[in-house]
Amino acid sequence: MRVISAEEVARHLTWDGLIKRLQTTFVEGIESPPRHHHAMHRPDGEATMLLMPAWETAGYIGVKMVNVFPQNADHGIPAISGLYLLSEGKHGQPLACIDGSELTRRRTAAASALAVKALANASAETLLVVGTGKLAPMVIEAHTSVRPIKRVMIWGRNLSKAAAIADEYAGRFETQVVEDLASAVAQADIVSCVTLSTQPIIKGEWLTPGTHLDLIGAFRPQMRETDAECVRRAQVFVDTYAGAKGEAGDILQAIEEGAFRFNDIKAELAEVLSGTKPGRSDQAAITLFKSVGASLEDLAAAIEVWESLPE
Repeated sequence: MRVISAEEVARHLTWDGLIKRLQTTFVEGIESPPRHHHAMHRPDGEATMLLMPAWETAGYIGVKMVNVFPQNADHGIPAISGLYLLSEGKHGQPLACIDGSELTRRRTAAASALAVKALANASAETLLVVGTGKLAPMVIEAHTSVRPIKRVMIWGRNLSKAAAIADEYAGRFETQVVEDLASAVAQADIVSCVTLSTQPIIKGEWLTPGTHLDLIGAFRPQMRETDAECVRRAQVFVDTYAGAKGEAGDILQAIEEGAFRFNDIKAELAEVLSGTKPGRSDQAAITLFKSVGASLEDLAAAIEVWESLPE
C-alpha cells in the first residue's frame, strides 16, 4: 500500500482536473452513505470525529477519517486533520493511505468552485473571502480557476492573517484587507465564507442583486455563517439534500426561525449539473450554495490523486 503525502496530493490535484472529476462524479453518482459524526469531549474543548465512506458500484472503495479541533487555532496548528484510505473494488484490497487534510482542503474548495461555475454570474470579477484559515487560499485558487476574478478582498478577525493572504496573492490580483464587512459584501460578486462560526457573520440586508453566496465552513446544525435573512432572500442550492437536512446549520436555523422551509431549496448540485433542475433564474438573482461536504467528493479526489500518480 502506498502512502501519499500532502505534498503529493497538492502536486497531483490540479484545479482543472479535480473540478472535472467532481462534476463527473456528481452527475454519474456513487454509493455514499451519510457520514458518521461523533462529538468528542476533550480536556481543552469540544472536538469532532467524522467518518465518511463511499464506493463505486463496480470500482474504487474509500473512507476518510477526519478530526476537527477548533481549539487548535490557539496552538498555531490546523483545526482539521485526517487520512483517506483508498481500496480497489474487485477484491477490496487497500491501494493507498492519502493525507486527508490536503485532500479535504482541495476537494472542499473545488466542490464550491464547481457550484460557482454552475451558479455564479459568468462575469463575476470580485471575490470576498470571509475567514483566514487553511481553506482561504484554496478558495481563492479554485474560484479564480472558474471565473475571471480580478479583485480579491479578505476579511478576518485576525488582521495580520488577512494581510498575509492579501500579500500572497497581490502579484496576481488586486487584493485588499477589509474591516467594513457590510461594505465589502455589497461590492462582491462572490462571497465565500470559510469559518467555523456558530454566530451569523453575513447579514442578508447587505446582499446586492447578482451576488453568489458560498457557504463552506459550518458543518454542524449548531454552526452558521449567515443570518436567516440571507437564506430567505436567496435562491438556495446545496451539495446534497441528505447533508443539508442533517448538518447545514445556516439552513436548519433559518427554518427554526420561520424564515425558510426545506422544500424551498431549489436543487442539490447533481441536479443542476445534470440539467434536471435549473440554476440561477437570472443575472439579478441572489444565489446561495451551502456545502457541508460529501463523501463522494473525497472519493472523487482520492481517485484523481491515484490515477494521476506516475506508474
